[in-house]
Amino acid sequence: MTLPGRDGLVARLAGTCVLGLVLAMSAQGFAEARSGLSDRPPLPAMGPSLRKAVAFATTEQPGTIIIRKSEKALYLVTRQGQALRYQISVGRDGFGWTGVVKVGAKTEWPQWRPPREMRARQPELPELVPSGPYNPLGARALYLLRDGRDTLYRIHGTNDPSGVGFDGTSGCFRLTNTDVIDLFKRVPVGTKVVVQ
Repeated sequence: MTLPGRDGLVARLAGTCVLGLVLAMSAQGFAEARSGLSDRPPLPAMGPSLRKAVAFATTEQPGTIIIRKSEKALYLVTRQGQALRYQISVGRDGFGWTGVVKVGAKTEWPQWRPPREMRARQPELPELVPSGPYNPLGARALYLLRDGRDTLYRIHGTNDPSGVGFDGTSGCFRLTNTDVIDLFKRVPVGTKVVVQ
């Protein structure tokens, strides 16, 4: 076995030191990145699916959404006598409404601009909450239009799955993120929505 010369040994030691420095910097960068992530709140839960297939008598065509506020339920008619039932939250006292609207647009991970009237009631609300997992509209939103005009009401998800099944919204209809993603896939723009 031959030992390396002085120059070879110095080169190897220098290489080892550089490698150690790189690894130490990488470990420090990784620790800082983890620290930055730990400062953020945990990602919200998608929530359970509260959807089930049910017998449902209606004269509406398959593909129609029927919202029964008194039941806190959204029904998607799948065929004659059948529907998918989703548990929802509905408008609290003074924020309920009825009528026939259409799904005018659909958005994945929508941004939220609280309406001017809502911000007047709650001045602490921001002008805009950017899209993403911390947005109060959740994973998906279906925008409801009447006669081609935005009603400012939505069918949307939530980052608080325990907030489904109550009278608690400002007129929108809230599902778990898991269920709103399922509904979003099934419903095209132009879908008729009957709110009862």
